[in-house]
Amino acid sequence: MKDILFLLALGLIMYVIMKIATKEPILPWKEKKKSDVKYKGKVTKKKKAVDEDEDVEADPFSEFFPNLVGIENHMIVQDGNAFSLMAEVHPVNYFLMSPQEQEGVDAVFETWLAQVNSVRWYLQNRFVDLTDPIEEIQRTMEEEDDLNPLALEYGESLIRDLMDWQTSTPRYETKRYMIFDYTIDEKDIKAETEEELEEKIIEKAFNELHRRVSAAQMQLRKANIEVHLLTTDGISEVMYYQFNRRKALKNRYKNFEEKEKLSLYVTADQTESRVIRVKEEMENAENEIQEVKTEQAEQKEEKAS
Repeated sequence: MKDILFLLALGLIMYVIMKIATKEPILPWKEKKKSDVKYKGKVTKKKKAVDEDEDVEADPFSEFFPNLVGIENHMIVQDGNAFSLMAEVHPVNYFLMSPQEQEGVDAVFETWLAQVNSVRWYLQNRFVDLTDPIEEIQRTMEEEDDLNPLALEYGESLIRDLMDWQTSTPRYETKRYMIFDYTIDEKDIKAETEEELEEKIIEKAFNELHRRVSAAQMQLRKANIEVHLLTTDGISEVMYYQFNRRKALKNRYKNFEEKEKLSLYVTADQTESRVIRVKEEMENAENEIQEVKTEQAEQKEEKAS
């Protein structure tokens, strides 16, 4: 009798496990959901597509701008008179709000989203960079003369802890961006020359995109969501971090800009005054080298005589 009960219990357990694995109702008389029965083909097809794409990575950043021409006038220029403007979004801490405050944020965001023609979202994960706060602490410790030894010791230990925390384990922060797109038809613009046409296209594109960003700033400010327009340097920084994520923590874009390392490349834009100055410096350096060689030759002749 005990053996029969054991076999029945074992069979029941195997039956439950099989039903759970196949995602079918455990009780045979329980009806399936109407949506699964009525739209069985569609549901199965959709589920199959999700399963197939489950391990597929997201589209690369280049898919956002497949016909990229360049970055100018704070806009991303693409073929076909297509322009894009990026804005960084500083979100609110939604889960620290009360239910009433959360409803207010949802209402503001949904109202703005319903008024927008087209907007794309881009999330970028970066390594946490504490260089700026560490430098600020070091600067304060060097400039303040009335800090007592305990404060200095605390500052030094804090710097060490921040550096260890940053380098011990890879840590990331998420940057959020909105992308506004606008395409202009040349037939809608009247111009006498090609230069005038190009100027009017750029002006119209920037005015329209800037209007959309300003509208987003005004609407989302009601929910304490900050929206900041990215300039040409800001867009370049986003792309730099995207394609140099591991190197960006050591070779920061800000350092390239401050130390003018970008001007070392032959493709960088150079002003005429800078080119003249570089030529003068090169000539001065060559003259100094020639003078040193002349002095060394004279010294050798004196020693030989």
